[in-house]
Amino acid sequence: MTSALTPRLALLLTLPPLLWAGNAVVGRAMVGSVPPLALNALRWWLALALLLPIGWRALREPAQIASRWKHFAWLGLLGVGSYNALQYLAVQTSTPLNVTLIAASSPLWMLLVGLLFYREQPSARQLLGAALSLAGVLLVISRGSLAALREVHLVPGDLFMLLAVLLWAGYSWMLARPPAHLRDAARPAWNWAEFLLVQMLFGTAWATLAAAVEAPLASVSIHWTPAVAAALLYVAIGPSLIAYRAWGLGVATVGPTVATFFANLTPVFAGLLSAALLGEAPRWYHAAAFALIAAGIVVSALGARRR
Repeated sequence: MTSALTPRLALLLTLPPLLWAGNAVVGRAMVGSVPPLALNALRWWLALALLLPIGWRALREPAQIASRWKHFAWLGLLGVGSYNALQYLAVQTSTPLNVTLIAASSPLWMLLVGLLFYREQPSARQLLGAALSLAGVLLVISRGSLAALREVHLVPGDLFMLLAVLLWAGYSWMLARPPAHLRDAARPAWNWAEFLLVQMLFGTAWATLAAAVEAPLASVSIHWTPAVAAALLYVAIGPSLIAYRAWGLGVATVGPTVATFFANLTPVFAGLLSAALLGEAPRWYHAAAFALIAAGIVVSALGARRR
């Protein structure tokens, strides 16, 4: 059962896209300074170290984790291990604005995953909201020329981001519909930090494995500077700890389908930050895409409230 959208929940769900937009911009700024998969692994190792002082109690009963390792291995792979790694790969060949706009197709994948694996029937308003958001994505991919959409050429970064949002949809539904051993009385008495810490243990393992595979193939090595250290600190605290906490609360309260429309505010913030920090100013079709995405949020949220 999901709750109606309130101003407090709206604010809570707006915070993650702001922090994630900064994550995309920082990832773009780090191109040439830190290999993408190494950046992802370093980010989560630091986030894990920062979370450990408040989440360490989950480690006192390793049997609770061991009996649920398959579920947490999947959560760690989809949420921590894959999404951000794919995003850092995406910004190697695409811009933060384009990457986050492509991520706005997530409502479509969220509805599809919910229908196929959780038998969640989408409402007409949710379908309309997804269509509006997807129209915004198609507009930016076509660079504002709908006639050229059939001949559009996706750069590797676009494809990486499409895969990332599909995996993120699976992660969000796994949070909203946990298995029996993580519901009610069967759930361990973990608070949010302890639950996130367990996810990070598995996700960081996946991220480290990916970075190890990347290391001999990477064309650049890490160039440690104050800017790199500051960027790493930001991505470890903001998009990792704060955003994941806020996202988890929002998804658990209003459900993943409505929450994902707020995630589509990420390109709005990415456009503003890119223009201010990277000099990558938005074009007219970016503004049109923003309007379509915002319309999708409103339509979906109104539909959820009426239901």
